[in-house]
Amino acid sequence: MRGIQNRLRLLSIFVFLFALLLVVRLYFVQIVSGEDYKARAEQQYIAGVNYFDRGSIYFTSREGVEVPAGSTKTGFILHINPNILGKNIDLESVYEKINNITPIEKEVLLAKAHKQSDPYEELARRLPLEEAEKIKALKISGLSVAKERWRAYPGETTAAHIIGLMGYSGDEFAGRYGLERFYEPVLSRSGDGVFVNFFAEIFSNIKKAVSDEESLEGNIVTTIEPSVEAFLESELEKVTEKYSSDFTGGIIIDPKTGEIYAMALTPTFNPNTPQSVGNPDVFRNKLVEDRYEMGSIIKALTMAIGLDSSAVTAKTTYNDAGCLTLNKKTFCNYDGKSHGSNLSMQTVLNNSLNTGAAFVVSRVGSTKFSNSMLSFGLDTTTGIDLPNEGKSLVSNLRSGRDLEAAQASFGQGIALTPINTVRALSALANGGTLITPHLVKEVRYKLGPTKQINYPTEEERVRVLKPETSVEISRMLTEVVDRSLSYGRVRLDQYSIAAKTGTAQIAKSGGYYDDRYLHSFFGYFPSYEPEFLVFLFTYYPKNVRFASETLTESFMDITKFLINYYDIPPDRELPPPTAL
Repeated sequence: MRGIQNRLRLLSIFVFLFALLLVVRLYFVQIVSGEDYKARAEQQYIAGVNYFDRGSIYFTSREGVEVPAGSTKTGFILHINPNILGKNIDLESVYEKINNITPIEKEVLLAKAHKQSDPYEELARRLPLEEAEKIKALKISGLSVAKERWRAYPGETTAAHIIGLMGYSGDEFAGRYGLERFYEPVLSRSGDGVFVNFFAEIFSNIKKAVSDEESLEGNIVTTIEPSVEAFLESELEKVTEKYSSDFTGGIIIDPKTGEIYAMALTPTFNPNTPQSVGNPDVFRNKLVEDRYEMGSIIKALTMAIGLDSSAVTAKTTYNDAGCLTLNKKTFCNYDGKSHGSNLSMQTVLNNSLNTGAAFVVSRVGSTKFSNSMLSFGLDTTTGIDLPNEGKSLVSNLRSGRDLEAAQASFGQGIALTPINTVRALSALANGGTLITPHLVKEVRYKLGPTKQINYPTEEERVRVLKPETSVEISRMLTEVVDRSLSYGRVRLDQYSIAAKTGTAQIAKSGGYYDDRYLHSFFGYFPSYEPEFLVFLFTYYPKNVRFASETLTESFMDITKFLINYYDIPPDRELPPPTAL
């Protein structure tokens, strides 16, 4: 009797588990994947039509609203069966009826209708539902519509270099640039047919849902704020157009967390129509992939190293000869002139003096200075979630010679990727640690839980400067804005801003161009509790020499926009009113 009861219990457990598996499977089929299966079923009998599906990419607005950036769109294909339609003696009437609904070329219709050996010819794609229903209502034999799905980018050019695009490599259609490529394992869909082994898929889905080793399909939510992205892009376009630059780029980042609010380049492209691009080089993200000599914005790192090692203070002075010879090679200030004696380190930053930066290196020591520069991660990649991240060229910091260390102190002889530069400069703003710049904060798996992407906290990050050094270099860079940048005219009475410009000659084989420059600009605010760090650069602007001329206005416009858009409270008091 007990044996029978045990067998009944086992049978009951088996039946219960089997029923549970059926319920789980039905949930996946009807709820999770219902729309996908419906779309596949609708298309499986249509000749020449392939099912397409892909995960979505979202921006995140200031209010936390998710805005579609990359999605799958549904429309209709208008197609004919020439074996049937071609026998219609009144093709002119057929053309008129179709053309009244959606424009088509008469010659194309007539040519395809006479291909009576071919049962399938397309006349138009991506028709909206309203037009498809009107065409179906015509009830013309041999004329049909079928659903199709494709990748769509609602923002068109917005954040194109971040999102990337879809493209073919051989017969494979997949993400080729940007997030589309980096997150291909998440965004891609298996594309399996509708009819698969029922029980095999039950256990396959369960395995995917519980195993970290399986590549789970899902959607991604980015840190990009669409209004901030749009404003940055408009400013970059202004610079490129005004100065006929080869290209201009910018990044807006939270220097405390590494979240990127905006990243853009101009010229740009529309990922909906990549075939219209003449030069495919425009698809590449130069902010991540390429490297440049950044010029005098590197002096901010140099001065921070001097402060951190106690080799100098803001009040330390030196005598500026205008030029300096090391290892039999001479370099000079931007103007080739001496700026006098007893110049303070604050003056070095204010006036952007190359000899002053070299003086800091002499006080720190070339080897120690070079090692300190490398500690900012200049010889490593940042780990940003974009493909093809380039590696900076910093071999001169390992030469052991005074000349290369001195040149590196003012941004010459070392070529950095913009994103690597942004990571290093963020350490000045955030208390002295290295962040991980990133664009995606959340992955929402189709068959599993949402995954918040956790990046190292301040306590977990590599420390490269003392907190007090961060405060002091921020104070010195604030002084640059308040007194020197545009002669103090851009100073904001209620907000502290720390910033520095950079102008670098563009390298060529065997030296540098005399008339070609890269202009760079970085700044963060409020200076001592920064919400944003803004980095801008423009390559080979025409008929202008210094970055203070090309980028100051855009930087200040971006700063004011962010202050107003995010309602950042003032961090310093208004000056006393002027007496009447």
